[in-house]
Amino acid sequence: MLERNFQAEVIRDLKKTFPGCFILKNDSGYLQGVPDILVLYGEHWAMLECKKSEKEHRQPNQEYYVDLLDQMSFSRFIYPENKEQIFYELQCAFES
Repeated sequence: MLERNFQAEVIRDLKKTFPGCFILKNDSGYLQGVPDILVLYGEHWAMLECKKSEKEHRQPNQEYYVDLLDQMSFSRFIYPENKEQIFYELQCAFES
């Protein structure tokens, strides 16, 4: 599966799971390493970095930004192998 296809699947599933959420795709050319997707839901937000597999190469600064943004709210690497777990964690974060 290509990363863009997985990202489209994640966006589609986010919209189903969190009706009314607002999703923005970030431009890696603007700030290299910032996660791919910003999810706004009520008073909550999250950022997700999509990878086509758990073993996929991570670009410079991606770990830094995922960790930094997770300290602020919620941020994770998401790939097919952990998608179900990340959606569960996201649901818990959005309910708090």
